[in-house]
Amino acid sequence: MQSFVGTGVALVTPFKKDFSVDFEALEKIVNFVIEGGVEYLVVLGTTGEPATLTSEEKELVIQTIVKINNQRLPLVLGVGGNNTAQLVEELKTRDFSAFSAILSVSPYYNKPTQEGIYQHFSAIAKASPLPVILYNVPGRTASNMLPSTVIRLANDFSSIIGIKEAAGDIVQAMKIIQHKPKDFLVISGDDMITLPMVLAGGSGVISVIGEGFPKEFSQMVRLGLERKVDEAYALHYKIAAATDMIFEQGNPAGIKQVFKALGLSENTVRLPLIEVNDDLANRLTNFTNNLK
Repeated sequence: MQSFVGTGVALVTPFKKDFSVDFEALEKIVNFVIEGGVEYLVVLGTTGEPATLTSEEKELVIQTIVKINNQRLPLVLGVGGNNTAQLVEELKTRDFSAFSAILSVSPYYNKPTQEGIYQHFSAIAKASPLPVILYNVPGRTASNMLPSTVIRLANDFSSIIGIKEAAGDIVQAMKIIQHKPKDFLVISGDDMITLPMVLAGGSGVISVIGEGFPKEFSQMVRLGLERKVDEAYALHYKIAAATDMIFEQGNPAGIKQVFKALGLSENTVRLPLIEVNDDLANRLTNFTNNLK
């Protein structure tokens, strides 16, 4: 699945100051990241704030991104949750014609066992008309999908093509890389350890910082894949401070402040999330302006 080697970005959903979806800003952001050289786009991942979008808003966001992208890059749709039967029904009824894969998060809140996680993704793999990228993010789900479970799923279902691994644990990622099937993709879900994961044998990243600084970040990943280590690390350290800052007060509040500094959108998020404070806003704005 060469489509998903390199840098994918988890698109934000920009809001106006009145909290309505800003579709004009969304168009600017999609064009900005495509022109910045990323390899694919992820629609309605966590960074897109789907938890606080209505069903109608989600559909409009999807339609807008599909239209603006105009088949320029592969699209991945976030289809995950903690109600397995509901997800299976969505997979059977939704129109996926514009998408190349789905990204499906490990069930949150329920805290299933490893066998429960396996059975959940087994049901999804059987129902999905598209390839499936697993998503492990213990900081949000309160459970960790262990390497043994990932490898079992990868071996049992050819439609499960990769994992976005966001445990923040390079050793765990390396265990998956070591034991995975040959073509299975191990995609970083942590911007700060993307380059080490790529150099260890990973396939790239689904990034947040990469949509704020797409040119630099996607080039870093390509250099890593080419084993041009010194050049890759030079770019890593060039934007490392911003990578820390955008997560300092939560995602996507930080990256939305970067977009405000770039003049692409407001920094508005919906409750229970709040905008970054003035101190962080000033630091992110200064960094962004100095990097231009």
